[in-house]
Amino acid sequence: MPIIKNIRQSISLKLSLVNLLLCVVIFVVSMGILFQRSIYIMHQEAVEHATCALNATQLRVSQYVNEIEAATDNSDWLVKKYFRPDSLLNFTRRIVELNPNVSGCSITAEPDAFPDSDRSFSAYSVRMPDSIATEREGPYDYYNMVWYKTPRELGKPCWVDPFDDFNEGTLSASEKIASYCKPLYDSDGRLMGVISTDLSLSNLSRVVTAVRPYPNSYFVMLGKDGRFFIHPEMSKLCSKSVLDNPNPEVVALGQNMLAGKQGYQKVHLFGHSCIVCYKQVPGTPWSIALVSPESDIFSKYLQLVYFIIPLMLVGLLLITLFTHSLISYAIKPLNRLAEQSLYIAAGHYDKIMPRSRRPDAVGRLQNSFVTMQKSLAQHISNIQRINDETALHNKELAEANRQAQEGAKQKMAFIQDMTHQIRTPLNIIMGFSEVLHNEGAQMPVEEVRGLTGLIDRNTVTLGRMIAMLYDSSDAGTVKLRLDDDVSVNEVAQEAVKDSMRQYSRLRVDFTTDLPDSFCIRSNHLYIFRSLRELFYNSAKYSYGEYAKLHITATDTIVRFVFEDRGPGIAEKDIDKLFLPFNKTDGLSEGLGLGLPLTRRHARNLGGDLYLDADYKEGCRFILELPNNSHLCR
Repeated sequence: MPIIKNIRQSISLKLSLVNLLLCVVIFVVSMGILFQRSIYIMHQEAVEHATCALNATQLRVSQYVNEIEAATDNSDWLVKKYFRPDSLLNFTRRIVELNPNVSGCSITAEPDAFPDSDRSFSAYSVRMPDSIATEREGPYDYYNMVWYKTPRELGKPCWVDPFDDFNEGTLSASEKIASYCKPLYDSDGRLMGVISTDLSLSNLSRVVTAVRPYPNSYFVMLGKDGRFFIHPEMSKLCSKSVLDNPNPEVVALGQNMLAGKQGYQKVHLFGHSCIVCYKQVPGTPWSIALVSPESDIFSKYLQLVYFIIPLMLVGLLLITLFTHSLISYAIKPLNRLAEQSLYIAAGHYDKIMPRSRRPDAVGRLQNSFVTMQKSLAQHISNIQRINDETALHNKELAEANRQAQEGAKQKMAFIQDMTHQIRTPLNIIMGFSEVLHNEGAQMPVEEVRGLTGLIDRNTVTLGRMIAMLYDSSDAGTVKLRLDDDVSVNEVAQEAVKDSMRQYSRLRVDFTTDLPDSFCIRSNHLYIFRSLRELFYNSAKYSYGEYAKLHITATDTIVRFVFEDRGPGIAEKDIDKLFLPFNKTDGLSEGLGLGLPLTRRHARNLGGDLYLDADYKEGCRFILELPNNSHLCR
């Protein structure tokens, strides 16, 4: 055939076909590796994206749940103090009025709690579309209801799964609710009743489904027995359990969620492959999961494939045409360069070819090649240097970008945490200030004194947070004056009194080896702040009940040794303990500034603060200050 004959006789065609075959192999292999790598990267990015969305949703749910718990915990002492039928009705209504996320509240007394009333008594307030209804519930067997029976048996606050609150003949919620239930005990430890604060399942569903990372993704939530109480299919709510699903992948996923685990799993649902990210809602027996179909995740990838394949075919065709033209042009002077080819065939590939004195085209081509080779060597050297500088610059830019992104994340997390931490004392101050404003004249003096004391403690907490924020800023990094005569025992006793005022149940074990006349020249205010923060830290992790301080001295230092009986510090968290805005527990109170600022104050005073890692019964922090002692004036 003429075509085959032309190929056999044409070197350019042979080289072009070989080049085309090589390009096809390289393209196919490269694109295959690229596609596989792209799928992996997109899968990882999809998991990270879904995990971020899940974490954000879980944080919103936790904040929603924490508001319900705070509304209950902030009122239980008043309920126990004024445990009377008319007061209970007022308390349930006030809790619903002051907390917009609370859909209802009931306070149920133990049988025969009020001799002048019937055997049973339950005060209930529920939020209506445009009002709040409050009444004493009608007679029904509420002692066996899950919201009363569960906390009574457990003896501690708990969340119960969503349930239908409808009861014939009495006030009921119009939709399914979940309740935070807390048992009430008197001073002798006897059960008085149960306070139950409700959240609306529809409101919780709106919080959960507010953000979806992909068009067809959706959230589900499971109760402690595996039943769905948030699901896009309304027929499954509070009736279907994930453990009843015939798909073993779904059952395994449900078992992991019910076990309180977190992670992600690939599951086939309704004939589609999906990625499911899941984790537990802290403080509750519930788990939340985000289901993202892979068809949504890889939709843009498939569009890219449809674009790249035609582009690759066109590129191969253009490469073939260009290669054929280039080879046809390049092989023309081969006969005139036979001598130079033999020189290259001798193995002198890495040496600069000698210049030719021939004036003809071959000589000029050889001399041009020599000049090009020398210039190329110089350019390669310059390019290599530029590449090295560019790589270093890119690495610096990447690190700066990573630090900027990390800083932005930390800033957002800090702002959210600071807002939450400041909002709690503000809510207490505003709420009880309103109570004093509206009812102060009718309230007993002791009750007014108790409320003002609570407002005072939260005002101190708020002022302490603002002072810590000021100290952590550039404005707080001033040089300290060290000209105060500070009585070591006296400033420690001041910190003890301040801590016991903030934590009423705190028991402080304070001992000292120093006489009361022992003074050092330092800064009284910053020593007091440092001791106070260490007391607060010990009290917080001892559940507000125990802190120990022992003062001793050597010839050069005065040592304040603080101990608590808390859970201690995990090995992995020790290195980050004194970093600003870092907390070992992201949901705990505080701004993550107490220990870093205390160490800064200690070093500005000429001393230091460190953790005794050998102490295993809790935490032991040691504050050291210079011993420039003298007798107090």
